[in-house]
Amino acid sequence: MAPLDAVEHLVGLQAQNAWSPYHALHARLRDFDPLDLSDALERRAAVRMVLMRGTIHLVTARDAAALRPVVQPVLDRELFATRTWGPGVAGVDLEPVLALARTLVEERPRSMQELRAAIGERWPDLDAGTLAYAARNQLPTLQATPRGLWNRSGAVRLTTIRAWTGLDVSDVTAPDETLLRYLRAFGPATVGDASAWSRLTGLRAAFERLRPRLRTFRDERGRELFDVPDAPILTGDEIAPVRLLPDYDNALLSHQDRSRIIPELDWPELGDNITAPVFLVDGFVAGIWKPVGKGPATSIALRPMVVLDGADRAAVEAEASALLAMIEPAADPGAIRWWRADAGP
Repeated sequence: MAPLDAVEHLVGLQAQNAWSPYHALHARLRDFDPLDLSDALERRAAVRMVLMRGTIHLVTARDAAALRPVVQPVLDRELFATRTWGPGVAGVDLEPVLALARTLVEERPRSMQELRAAIGERWPDLDAGTLAYAARNQLPTLQATPRGLWNRSGAVRLTTIRAWTGLDVSDVTAPDETLLRYLRAFGPATVGDASAWSRLTGLRAAFERLRPRLRTFRDERGRELFDVPDAPILTGDEIAPVRLLPDYDNALLSHQDRSRIIPELDWPELGDNITAPVFLVDGFVAGIWKPVGKGPATSIALRPMVVLDGADRAAVEAEASALLAMIEPAADPGAIRWWRADAGP
């Protein structure tokens, strides 16, 4: 599958960190060249922006225009209904603020600091930091390159989808088609799973509208699972190769019930939101990993969370070596380290 086809199939890639989408595609595609994805960002065929769960995703340009209005309720709730931002926008007429911000970011990509300064100068009695966040939240903004390019990322600078890609944001706000795509990538899934993936609420009505187009199952706990009718269902006997996933990977965050991929482990490094890069053995999280050092001195450190036999350790090392070759081609391909729970790498 071509990189952008994979990005669209997965309805975007989590991209809190600039390098995460590249690591994610390395784990999923044969012969993935990170420069292909980086080139797509430079050509503006792919972009980075706030979408599902109010977090940064890398998506194709056309998905940016299609998905942003669908997830806007998530961003509205984050801005107006939380203690963090709500007080700073309460009673404020946002229309002139957003008009100023749109003019500025469409003139040229701007940093949040620049937006805060301009808003603070125009409205010195208001909370400029919150209003700059409101502009990023309410306008269909994206992060301009070089942010997110392979091996030469830059600071976050915002502009709009239209200014950057020439595309108009869709006027379709119903989640139905987005949910079908979610199921194609991550089904079978419950309504709660779809909500966990998107952070949208009230999705039961959309699933009921879609029910004639779906097939359903019951899981071991009796919960109803939905899926598209032509997707294959695995038996559980298929081989699941070792994979190294980046932090916040879609495979970890796209279901409410994470026991499907994360066993019961008492490891605070994982955190409630699975913030650490992990490696999978037989399809389940078995440890965490991280790159150490820079340039040719780069290595990958591996920390197991479960007991691994010799064959599994060898498979993890081989996959880590392949990822290391992409991260730093000049590094020693054998520069893979294991570290204990009570020691540093």
